[in-house]
Formats: sequence, structure tokens, C-alpha cells
Amino acid sequence: MSSISAVRSPPRPPSSPVGKSSTPIRRFVLNFPSMRQRRRGPQSHLLPEAEKFSDSGAGGGSILIERRSVVFSSVGMVAAAFCNASKDVIALASQFTDMPALRGKDYGKSKMSYPDYTETESGLQYKDLRVGDGPKPKVGETVVVDWDGYTIGYYGRIFEARNKTKGGSFEGDDKAFFKFRVGSQEVIPAFEESITGMALGGIRRIIVPPELGYPDNDYNKSGPRPTTFSGQRALDFVLRNQGLIDKTLLFDIELIKIIPN
Repeated sequence: MSSISAVRSPPRPPSSPVGKSSTPIRRFVLNFPSMRQRRRGPQSHLLPEAEKFSDSGAGGGSILIERRSVVFSSVGMVAAAFCNASKDVIALASQFTDMPALRGKDYGKSKMSYPDYTETESGLQYKDLRVGDGPKPKVGETVVVDWDGYTIGYYGRIFEARNKTKGGSFEGDDKAFFKFRVGSQEVIPAFEESITGMALGGIRRIIVPPELGYPDNDYNKSGPRPTTFSGQRALDFVLRNQGLIDKTLLFDIELIKIIPN
């Protein structure tokens, strides 16, 4: 019987003062790694004084208040950062350009401007990769050009290019050069505008917004047209995709020859 009487139940923790509950405090503090260390028992002496916790008394309350103040200050910092980010978004909103796929929605896409390009009144951006030293074409004259085309608004896909490796999607090493008569409206407005400002032998790179590109998003209505099936499919996908935001195109144009009337 003496051995049985020597076994005692584990001591119960002291009850909390009347009117105070320790449950919210425990739930709050258990999120900290220091409390997980304290629960291991003998290692509690490793905790710094500021991390020790008491379920009752003024000490526990002061630690709780201190930790709450830290959390509230962190929330304030996050809110301030969010407000600053919102201001940046509002500042960019004034630079948004009209995109048919985004009409009626609460967001847009900013118009891209390139500092090393010259922008005309129509919105065309161009850069001369090589300035020609010959005459400039006149209205009514026929020009012979070489050109490359890219869908820079959609992953930079090529829809027309020369001198590509044989066997690839874009062969065309021996394709005929593109010809059109200046002022005949045979080509998209961006092409017409670019050629009239070039000199013979020059190479110009142009960035074409949708309003200066293919009318009604159909490359069959105006030139230049891709000469390969792969190029036609790539361009047609961008032009006819109603959900595609950016239909901006890029062309490289080389003025090879001017044929008088």
C-alpha cells in the first residue's frame, strides 16, 4: 500500500485569475518558435528573458502587449507598401493605350515607347539600321523591297524572313522581292509611310501599332503578305485572335530598287 500511496497525480497548473482567460494568450504565443522550445521542458533556460512567458500575472500581459505592438507595426508597414504600389499603378494608367480586347475591363496595357526610335505623328516608330545614299521614291513610282516581319506583341514570332536555314518553317531564300507602287494603297499605312521617307539602299526597322497595320485584321486585304504557310498561320493567329491584347508588329524594310513611271 505504501508503494501505491507514493504515486501521485501530476500537479495541475495554477488556475487563472477570475475574469481573465489564458486561452487567447496561448493561441497567440504558440505561433512563435520560442514557445515550441519552451514546451520541451529542460531547454526553457535557453530562452532569452524577452521570450519567456507566464500564463498569469502582469509579466504575461506585458509580453502579450509587446508582441501585439510588433504585429500591428508590421501590418502598418505592409499597408504602407501597398498604398505606394497603388500610387505607381495609378501613375501608369494615364499612359494606357486603347486595346480592343481590354475594352470594358478595369485594366489596360501601357503603350510601349522606345527611346532610340523616332515616333511620327501617326504613332509609327522607326529606326534606320542603315541610311541609304540614293534617291527617295516618289508617288507613282514602283519600289522593290526586301522585308522581315515579327509579331513582337506576341512572343516575337517570325511570320516572314529571308536567309533562313533550308528545311525550316521559313525557307524562302530564293523568294521574289516584294514590289508595290507608292501611293496606290496596296500596302498597310505603316509600310507606305516608311518607304516615302527612305533613301535607296537604306534599311529601316519599324514598330507598327494595330491602327497602322492590316485593315480589319486581314492580311489578304493589304500587303505585304507572308509567302509561306507557316508565316501566314502565325500572322493570322495574332490578327484574328479577339482575346489577344497586343497586336503590335515589327518590320525590317530594305529599299532595293526604284522603278520610274
